[in-house]
Amino acid sequence: MTSIFFAVGLAVAGLVPLVVLSARVVVAARGLSREIERANGRLAPVQGRLRAVIGASGRTEG
Repeated sequence: MTSIFFAVGLAVAGLVPLVVLSARVVVAARGLSREIERANGRLAPVQGRLRAVIGASGRTEG
């Protein structure tokens, strides 16, 4: 019976680092998502002005 408890304890102890690392990945992914949204918000006005300039100049060569 003791060996069963030991095996279960070992299994749980093996899962703890996976849970901790998974939580860190989720937190980092949320932070990255916020950073991407912030960057898109800063780039959107510039992109609009650039498209207006390109549209005003007519055709682009390329």
